Amino acid sequence: MSTLVFRICLICAFSATLLTPSSCHDHSRLHKKQAALFVFGDSLFDVGNNNYLNTSTNFQANFWPYGETFFKHPTGRFSDGRLPPDMIAAYAKLPLIPPYLQPGFNHYAYGVNFASAGAGALVESHQGFVIDLKTQLKYFERVEKQLRHKLGHADTVLSEAVYLIGIGSNDYSYALRTNSSLFGFSPQEFIGLVIGNITDVIKEIYKKGGRKFGILGMAPVGCVPSSRAVKAGNTGACVEELNAVAKLHNIVLEKSLLKLKGHLPGFKYSYPNIYPLVDDMFNNASKYGFKEGKTACCGSGPFSGINSCGGKRGVTQYELCDKVNDYVFFDADHPTERFYQKVSKFWWSRKPEHTETYFSLKELFEV
Repeated sequence: MSTLVFRICLICAFSATLLTPSSCHDHSRLHKKQAALFVFGDSLFDVGNNNYLNTSTNFQANFWPYGETFFKHPTGRFSDGRLPPDMIAAYAKLPLIPPYLQPGFNHYAYGVNFASAGAGALVESHQGFVIDLKTQLKYFERVEKQLRHKLGHADTVLSEAVYLIGIGSNDYSYALRTNSSLFGFSPQEFIGLVIGNITDVIKEIYKKGGRKFGILGMAPVGCVPSSRAVKAGNTGACVEELNAVAKLHNIVLEKSLLKLKGHLPGFKYSYPNIYPLVDDMFNNASKYGFKEGKTACCGSGPFSGINSCGGKRGVTQYELCDKVNDYVFFDADHPTERFYQKVSKFWWSRKPEHTETYFSLKELFEV
C-alpha cells in the first residue's frame, strides 16, 4: 500500500462568525473575566508554531497558496484560511490566539496555542521534526508559572479557561508507515497507548487548575484525498480500514473521558460525536453546498491526493482551483475554511445528547 495513505491528519471542523480587525487584536475591548483558550494538537490546530522550527516542509504551511483567502498571505496554517482555534476564539469573543513560539509574545491572559503540525500523542511520532504532546504540556507548564508570577488571579484564569486538545491521527499514520506500530502491541493496545498519553496530559492540566476541556475524536481519515488517491483502481472509495481505526479510537477515548469525569471533581468536557456528520460531508458534499468533496483544491495526482500543494514538498508541479469555496478539501489531507464554517456549529452550540455528562463548547465558556 502506498505511503500516501498515511499522510493523514486529524480532520474535524468548526466555524465561527467573521473576525473583524479590532476583534482580532484589541485586547483592551475584552471583558477581564473572559475565559482564556489554551490549545494543544496537530495540524488541525497549529496556527504557526512550526514556522519557528527547523523542520521539514512536510510539516509547514508557511508558503503560498496556504492562507490565500482570509489572511491573504501564508501564516503557517494548513488551510486556505482560518483553523478551528481561530473560529472558536471568535465565537468566544476572544482575539486570535497566537502560537506559543511567536517571538515576543508573552501575554497569556487570553490563552496561547501550543499545537504543532505532524505532532502525535506519542513522543516517537515524527520525533525531532515536531512538538509532541508531552513537550506541548511542558510549554503550558512554563506559561502556568508565568501567569502565577504576573497575575494575582492566575487560579481563576486557569480554572475558567477552556483547553482544546485534538491529536492522535499522526500516531497511527506514522506507526503504520514505519511499521513501528508493532512495538509488541496489538492494534487495540496501541490505541490504548495513544489515548493513555492524551488522558495523562489532561490529568496534568487538571492538576494545574484546568477544569474545562474540549476534546476531539477522529474523523473518517480514510476519506481524505490522500487516502482516496491510493484506493485500488482510483475509484475514489474511502479506505475503510483507516476509518475503522478512527472509530475504535473514538470509542476508547469516550470511555476514558467518562472515567476521568468519575475521578476528577469539577471536570467538564465537550466531546460530541462528530464522526457521522463529517463522514456525511465528505461523501455527500453537494448536500452541504459544495461542488467537490473528493478532490482537493490544491495538489496533484488522482483527487489531488499527492501532498504537493505549494510545490515545496518534493513535487514542484501542482494544480490550484479557482473557487476554493466549492471544495471540501484544500490540500491532500486538510479541509477548507468553508468546511470548518459549515460544521462548527455542531460543536459550538449543539445540545449534547447526554446533558448530564457532555457540554457544548458554548456552555463550557459560560459555566
